[in-house]
Amino acid sequence: MKTILFFTVLLFSASTGGVYAQQDFRQWAKTPPMGWNSWDAYGPTITEPEVKANADYMAAKLKPYGWEYVVVDIRWFVENDKAGGYNQTDPRYVLDEYGRYLPAVNRFPSAAGGKGFKPLADYVHGKGLKFGIHIMRGVPKEAVARKLPIKGTSVTADQIYTTAMQCEWLRDNYTVVADKPSAQEYYNSIMDLYASWGVDFIKIDDLSRPYHQAEIELIRKAIDRTGRPILLSTSPGETPVSKAEHVSNHANMWRMVDDVWDTWPHLTHLMKVAEPWYPYIKPGTWPDCDMIPLGRISIRGERGKDRQTRLTNDEQVSLMTFFTIFRSPLMFGGDLPSLDPFTASLLTNKAVLNMHRESTDVRQLFQQDGKVAVTSRNPKTGERYLAVFNLSESKEPVAVSVNLADLGIAKKATITNMWTGKPLQKAENTFSVTLPAHASGLYSIR
Repeated sequence: MKTILFFTVLLFSASTGGVYAQQDFRQWAKTPPMGWNSWDAYGPTITEPEVKANADYMAAKLKPYGWEYVVVDIRWFVENDKAGGYNQTDPRYVLDEYGRYLPAVNRFPSAAGGKGFKPLADYVHGKGLKFGIHIMRGVPKEAVARKLPIKGTSVTADQIYTTAMQCEWLRDNYTVVADKPSAQEYYNSIMDLYASWGVDFIKIDDLSRPYHQAEIELIRKAIDRTGRPILLSTSPGETPVSKAEHVSNHANMWRMVDDVWDTWPHLTHLMKVAEPWYPYIKPGTWPDCDMIPLGRISIRGERGKDRQTRLTNDEQVSLMTFFTIFRSPLMFGGDLPSLDPFTASLLTNKAVLNMHRESTDVRQLFQQDGKVAVTSRNPKTGERYLAVFNLSESKEPVAVSVNLADLGIAKKATITNMWTGKPLQKAENTFSVTLPAHASGLYSIR
């Protein structure tokens, strides 16, 4: 009788989200998430066939290496958005009767008949991958103007909003006042909808600058009660380090910087901003370097024209070296079907991705005089990892040296170049490498 009662309670709890609510959301991202995001290539104009084409490529070519998330970025609910920015003059929004955004059917035909993103999510899941979406924080302005009801309540959207702290760069939504009656129920309603579609990942924009603590807490509760393990990514802007404990208790990943595009200063700025975040690199909660702007980008993007990344080969390797040793989530921004062999090689290096997945104790040794060194270790193999960078603009190559004692190595060491797999000469006491401007090195040291 006790056993029957236990399973009855368990089933009831599962149906209401109670079991999942007791789980630690960190368990859903024990290693840094890896996937593709539509923003860098398609801005706010991505279509269903393009999502499927990128999912097809990932399933065929990248899934064996750990790439698994397919994320539809911003404004999938606008019928007439544009490349090179946003249509904020006369956007045609698609909402349901409860003021919740729905996919624009002219861009996502399978969403017809109120199906939402479920058919597309099913397609992605059928490939053995996971499906994600982007939203803006807050409640739609149109829902407020039309006084649409919040599902399951007698409250309408115009009773939970404020114009204070409205997003400055995109005016689709208003701020939700967290302590208003049914504010939680509003977020519950949209997360319930996304869970019913089969969403596995949600990137929520305009949460970090300023830091919208109250809305983040509403979102965390809403996700947990759905009973579905949906990863939460907060974005964009420089999340305040003063909020590190709070964000790591509520999100699986959070942006440290604004959008990282394909110019060298974007990377050097990122590496500087990342300095105080090393202690917060932990399983389940990941400081986020932003998307990877490599390959073919801006096909219909927000920044610039259709192009191959403007970063040189050395700069591309430096970007991937930093993202992987820092253990950032890896969200590739380029168009996968038109991926070139060089970029593909950066996404499929088994040794580098193994480091990204398994390493611990990531720390910066120094960042000074245009030189950077970052290290970590593999607790399974005992090897140490070392990444070194020459950030200078000098036309002459620069030597970057590291004391092996700083890596915990007291004797001679065997060193392997992780990008090429080639062994180097053994080092004793000090390891030094000469790098051209903007170049890097990534090494396994035993």
